[in-house]
Amino acid sequence: MSNQPAAPLAAKPMYRAVKTSRLYEQIVQQVEDSILKGQLKPGDQLPAERDLAQRFGVSRTAVREAVKTLREKGLVEAYSGRGTFVTNGTSQATRQSLDLMIRVNQQEGSANLAELRLVLEPDIAGLAANRIEEQLLTTMREAVAEMDCNLLDPDGYVEADLDFHLALAEAVGNPLILSLLDSIVGLLREQRSRIFNVEGGPQRGQYHHKRILAAIEQRDSDAAREAMRAHLQQVLQDSSPSPAKKSSRSSRVKPHS
Repeated sequence: MSNQPAAPLAAKPMYRAVKTSRLYEQIVQQVEDSILKGQLKPGDQLPAERDLAQRFGVSRTAVREAVKTLREKGLVEAYSGRGTFVTNGTSQATRQSLDLMIRVNQQEGSANLAELRLVLEPDIAGLAANRIEEQLLTTMREAVAEMDCNLLDPDGYVEADLDFHLALAEAVGNPLILSLLDSIVGLLREQRSRIFNVEGGPQRGQYHHKRILAAIEQRDSDAAREAMRAHLQQVLQDSSPSPAKKSSRSSRVKPHS
């Protein structure tokens, strides 16, 4: 993801106040125009909700509805605790195709998704260990703390889990990698929600998240790669079609103290 700050947007008065009843539609149109003209590029961060409301001369509710519509169009993605970013518009077609493939056979699809992650994410973790900046390392630490506090709350846990993995992808500094993970973020959210309901799933996840974080903090790319591989093997087990077997098999993994 680009590290370009949102500040340059403030330097150009690229937005006009809107005055019709369907305010959010005009906001959407103006943001789309900014993307088409190249004033907003993939990876750019949108200003905060309050700032956008002031610039457009509308309520925060209208801005919220506009951002929701932009997300549905695949033009932006919101990351908890970090803000809303412009995506590569082509990721929406990829997302829809992958969603359909997974939903045709949900059980096998979830296992296939876990295998895809097993191919990609260990090397992402290895690269991130050498490239991560302190701000994203702080995001990872905060995500682990949030997951610890939400072991009984699936929504809180899953969003923090996503933040953890997306911070790693962002740390690599390769927009293609981030765009690829962004295209499957909805599938990742669903997969994590299902695993949360597997007995011991959140606790096993935390054991592995803490191992990954420790390796990243030590800037140990080999250890980060191996810790992520072990985590995703656990995800693959928890995604398998036999709940009784996976509960028994995974119970051997002890939570990290």
